[in-house]
Amino acid sequence: MADISVGAVGAGFLLLIALMGMGLHVAFVMFILSLGGAIAYIGLPVALEYGTQYWSANNNFVLVSVPLFILMGELLVRGGFTDKMYRSLSDWLAPLPGGLLHSNIGASALFAAVSGSSVATAATIGTVALPAFRQRGYNARLVLGTIAAGATLGILIPPSINMIIYGAMTNTSVGQLYAAGVIPGLLLTALFMLVVVVACLWKPAYAGTPELATPLRDKLLRLLDLVPPVTVIVLVMGSIYAGWATPTESAALGVVVSALLCAAYRRLNIAMLHASFLTTLSITAMIMLIAAAAFYLNFVLGMMGVPDMLTRFVTSLNASSGQIIIVLTLLYLLLGCFLDALAMVVGTIPIVFPIVVALGIDPVWFGIFLVIMAELALITPPVGMNLYVVQGVRGEGNIIDVIYGVLPFLVIMLVLIALLWFFPAIAMWLPSITAK
Repeated sequence: MADISVGAVGAGFLLLIALMGMGLHVAFVMFILSLGGAIAYIGLPVALEYGTQYWSANNNFVLVSVPLFILMGELLVRGGFTDKMYRSLSDWLAPLPGGLLHSNIGASALFAAVSGSSVATAATIGTVALPAFRQRGYNARLVLGTIAAGATLGILIPPSINMIIYGAMTNTSVGQLYAAGVIPGLLLTALFMLVVVVACLWKPAYAGTPELATPLRDKLLRLLDLVPPVTVIVLVMGSIYAGWATPTESAALGVVVSALLCAAYRRLNIAMLHASFLTTLSITAMIMLIAAAAFYLNFVLGMMGVPDMLTRFVTSLNASSGQIIIVLTLLYLLLGCFLDALAMVVGTIPIVFPIVVALGIDPVWFGIFLVIMAELALITPPVGMNLYVVQGVRGEGNIIDVIYGVLPFLVIMLVLIALLWFFPAIAMWLPSITAK
């Protein structure tokens, strides 16, 4: 085991963040630093283990669910279910103060449960929602804020790609993480809607022209449009929580059910499958390359004795777990200004997770905390991915409008972090039930 100091680890971590912040590819940065550290502190034989580590990462059964969940979401989007889902939710949510603004959040929450990707949620809901707001007098910033912030639910409400990566890297049960994400995800959805209600009661002009009431008969008939996505959600998540299937097996079930639904609605054809496969392939290749580099970084740091060293260092500080969580919250807020959400997660887990375990913080609870901080990174300027996706879909105006629009939702997400700390049962109650 190599003799390495806290200062050297800190310098390496800062270099990692700096290189990522400069725009270099995340996987390349982690691989080069891992390789350099292995050669400098351990020796060439360990450095050459990268081949074995890359194979192990890509041969991980849990990570097989990543392309399956991506493909499931692609099939449902290309099957045309998203437009109908948005319209049906609008029938029931439009009467609330804020009108169609609630539809953005509600549709994002529902789509998140079949997508697992915040960026995909932002692009899909933005494409469907923005045309509905034109000429209706809604406050543009609030409209954009509800879409960009609502899309962050994509990595908190299961299934979540980020939870899968976290679970694989830390040997934490993905099923338990999924269970832990349900109540915080629903609570955050409700808090987002509360922001809209308060804003529109404060300034009714934000809600634009009042929506005409939809006849009850039409509202009831359009509820049928929710059947396909709800069916997929119930089968996929229900099979996990009931213990009938692993996340990977449930993802495969979701793909099959989604394909059958597309076929039943006559949306399944060769061109549609080809486009779905191509998108799935490109996204999976990017994610798996990053995951493989992160696994190699984990391996090298373990061989260097970094986790044990960090544990001893934090223990010597006599800092409470609450103080460490505050520091980590500030750290992730800062990193979110410069790094992509996935890069932030995989780049910090090897350093942060041993400290969390040493302090006795539950890995499942910390996984939810980390996912929420990753959500913040998605809407934190200047590099929040959702900001640019929503602005790209909008195709006019300035991104400053999107940034101003998400600020109230950023504050609410920090409120959720505080609630989770003071009331951990918000995240841990459901896992405790499903584990029995």
